[in-house]
Amino acid sequence: MIKKILVTGAAGFIGHNLSKRLLADGRTVVGLDNLNTYYDPELKKSRLAELMNHEQFKHADFDMADREKMEKLFEREQFDGVVNLAAQAGVRYSLINPSSYVDTNLVGFVNILEGCRHTNVKHLLYASSSSVYGANTKMPFSVHDNVDHPVSLYAASKKAGELMAHSYSHLFNLHTTGLRFFTVYGPWGRPDMALFLFTKAILEGRPIDVFNNGNMERDFTYIDDIVEGVVRLIDTIPQANPDWSGDQPDPATSYCPWRVYNIGNNSKEKLMRYIEVLEDCLGKKAEKNFLPMQDGDVPATYANVDDLVREIDFKPATTIEEGVKNFVDWYRGYYKV
Repeated sequence: MIKKILVTGAAGFIGHNLSKRLLADGRTVVGLDNLNTYYDPELKKSRLAELMNHEQFKHADFDMADREKMEKLFEREQFDGVVNLAAQAGVRYSLINPSSYVDTNLVGFVNILEGCRHTNVKHLLYASSSSVYGANTKMPFSVHDNVDHPVSLYAASKKAGELMAHSYSHLFNLHTTGLRFFTVYGPWGRPDMALFLFTKAILEGRPIDVFNNGNMERDFTYIDDIVEGVVRLIDTIPQANPDWSGDQPDPATSYCPWRVYNIGNNSKEKLMRYIEVLEDCLGKKAEKNFLPMQDGDVPATYANVDDLVREIDFKPATTIEEGVKNFVDWYRGYYKV
C-alpha cells in the first residue's frame, strides 16, 4: 500500500474529500494548498479545518510554482505517492487570466514531476479533465481516442500535463496515472460550478444563466465516486503495455509506465433535467436566463469507463437525484438557509 501521500489542492473540492478518505483508510497525508482567492477562501479554510483535526495530516501552505520550496518539501517528507489535484480550474476563467494556468498547471506540475523523480516516488496520479476531448464528437469519449484539438487554454494545459507526465515516465521510469474527471459535483463543491451557482441564485430569488439555450449535456459525476476511483487507482501502479506499437499508438497506454483513465458516470444528462432535479430538491422553481454557448465550452461530455471497470472493477453509479439532494442538504446546513 502507498502509505504516505502528498495531496496538492487539499483544501479544494476533490482534494478535501480525497484526503478525508485517505486518512480514514489509515494513510498519512501532507496537504499542499496556498488557499488562493480564485473563489471564497473561507470555504477552503472550512475544508482544511476538518482535515487539521486528524493527527496523520499536515498542511503545507505555499504555491507549488515555488521550485525551491517544492524541492525541500519532497526531500524532507519522502512521499510514497503523490496525487496532484491543485490546478487553476475553470474553462471560462482561462479566457480572462491565462497566465495563472501557466503558473500552476504547467510550472507547478513540472515541480511535482521533478520532486517525484528525485525522491523515487512510487506513483504519481494527477488530475486531468474531460475538457481534453475538446472538439471530439464521437461519444462516449474514450481514452483510446486522440485528443489533439482543445478548445480552451485550460484544456490545453491539462493535455500538456499528460504529455509532460509521459516524458518523465519515458525518461525516468516514473509511474504516472492521469485522471480525466467529468463534471464533479457534490457536498463541499466549488462555488464557480453550475450546481453551486444555481442553488445560490434560486434560493436568493435571482435568475440562473443557462448557456447554449439549455442544449447542454454533461456526464455529472458525484464526488464520492471520484474519490473511490482515485483511491483504488493509488495502489494500481501503472505498467508498460507490452503490446503498444509506435505504428499504431494507443493514446491511453504506453511502452513506459504511463496510463490515463476517465472517471465519469458513463451517462449523459441534459442540463435542463439537472435543473429540474435541483428545483425539486429546493422546492422552488428557477427563473432562467437563456444565453448562447460560451467560448471554450463544449455542448456535451460523456465518459467511456471500460478501462476503469477492467482495471479496478469500479464504475461510478450515483444518480443525479441522490447526488443533488446530498449537495442541497449540505448547502442548507453549511450556509444555514
